[in-house]
Amino acid sequence: MPRTRKLLSIGHSYVVALNRRLVNEMALLGKGKWDVTAVAPSIMHGDLRTLKLESDPKEICRLEKVPVYNSGRIHFMTYGWRLKEIMQQPWDLVHCWEEPYILAGAQLAWWMPQESPLVYRTAQSKSKRYIPPFNWIEQYSMNRASAWICSGQTVYDALRDRSGYAKPMRLIPLGVDPKHFYPSPESGKRIRQILNWDDTDVPIIGYLGRLVPEKGLTLLMNVLERLEVPWRVLFVGTGEMERELQNWSKLHPNQVRICTDVRHNEVAQYLNAMDVLVAPSQTKKNWREQFGRMLIEGLACGVPVIGSDSGEIPYVIGQAGVVVGEKDESAWVGAISELITNPAKREELRERGLEKVHTEFSWEIVARKYLDFFDELVETNTFGRK
Repeated sequence: MPRTRKLLSIGHSYVVALNRRLVNEMALLGKGKWDVTAVAPSIMHGDLRTLKLESDPKEICRLEKVPVYNSGRIHFMTYGWRLKEIMQQPWDLVHCWEEPYILAGAQLAWWMPQESPLVYRTAQSKSKRYIPPFNWIEQYSMNRASAWICSGQTVYDALRDRSGYAKPMRLIPLGVDPKHFYPSPESGKRIRQILNWDDTDVPIIGYLGRLVPEKGLTLLMNVLERLEVPWRVLFVGTGEMERELQNWSKLHPNQVRICTDVRHNEVAQYLNAMDVLVAPSQTKKNWREQFGRMLIEGLACGVPVIGSDSGEIPYVIGQAGVVVGEKDESAWVGAISELITNPAKREELRERGLEKVHTEFSWEIVARKYLDFFDELVETNTFGRK
């Protein structure tokens, strides 16, 4: 009988239990073939709040907690020495859910035994010229890497010809849990009651994400001002534009709600309160929209999605939503107006979105793609191991 392979997956996002769905699904699907261990920070000091490692009574993989430092500045974040001890074990493959151009990415490459394979997952949607030392860090990390994974077509297009990336790669999307994110009229009704919006049939336009300029919130406010049909809008998130949105909401006191204290395990309830989810992201000189986890979470909840053509959004939405030119304000007015006044169209997109989630984005499907790639790398001896 072939021995069980040992897989180590490291990521600061694993501090949140829901973000460990990939490693747990790999542990479940790979049982008997892969023994999966995840490494997560014991505590993360993020931009918005401090996150302590969340436990999960249904955890399948082995979970190791380690300290991290400078976690509020992700480019300079480092892991504690406990991780080095873990990495010295004989792993068949190490999966790094950290960017190769940040300090933690190079730190893991430095600590890896030379005979162990290292696979990065990256979300760089633009081929940037990093300033020192980040350009050196990226080159060092990718020289040490054996392969890489990206979550979107725009990432692949940006990196395929970049120095250091001529290695085995696989395009694998992010995933969503259909058992947590699913259509729930009851949940939506409860949120509408909390928002004092249970007394009307006026459709709710929803936004979920960071409240920052590049997410297109200025355009969205302008578009809403131009709508000639009844509307309400729900913003879920935090960020530098919160005060601007609060001031704007005073002009529309019963049409706008801004919720800044929603945790990830509550997001599905708020999505279910929305009739339409919008993602009006705006491409900037050094930024364009990446995969957008909230898009597939919205689709999984049966919410029709309208997104701009920035970055990865069109590839994620496909035929399951509506894609609008990111700068075309009039087109945005038309797209939102049509959906909030056309229940049949919303139902059509709802069905398309649910089908797309269950055939492309469920964690079971995504985890299987990861394991298939890892099997291929090890079994073809891509790493030159005996």
